[in-house]
Amino acid sequence: MAIKEAVLGGGCFWCLDAAFRQIDGVVDVISGYANGYVENPSYKEVCTDTTGHAEVVKILYDDSKLSYRDLLEIFYAIHDPTTLNRQGADYGSQYRSTILYQNDEEKKIAEEVTAQTQKHLDRKIVTKIEPLRNFYPAEEYHQNYFEKNPWQGYCQAVVAPKVEKVRRAFTDRLKK
Repeated sequence: MAIKEAVLGGGCFWCLDAAFRQIDGVVDVISGYANGYVENPSYKEVCTDTTGHAEVVKILYDDSKLSYRDLLEIFYAIHDPTTLNRQGADYGSQYRSTILYQNDEEKKIAEEVTAQTQKHLDRKIVTKIEPLRNFYPAEEYHQNYFEKNPWQGYCQAVVAPKVEKVRRAFTDRLKK
């Protein structure tokens, strides 16, 4: 077993965190900020849309159970990759759809999965595929947020439906 990591952004990191935690082979998920130009940014700073960072998740996964390709297929099912700098009511460049690859193989797979996904969509995918330049973990209260705050309003209105969507679409991939 080898633990690998993938860094993905698709709107609010609480949604991606909660969705990926359900998947068999996912060892851990770390919410954070990536590819900006401010070192160790705070949530408050990132929310100003002036740091260049995207809200992302770093997914640690067991590649004997789950492939990078599998993760990207789930990623595209979780969010709308055709909306620029927005997911639902969340808007700003920090909510951009992005795949942050760490090597040429990941870049190639990201391009292939994106092209395959595009065939099934009417609108153009705007997901950025770019090299990971930096990653900073978000504050502790953002980690595993949905599990800690399931009855919070945003969690009920936005996160819970995405979690349920993953449960329905990927029943064969859920943790037992």
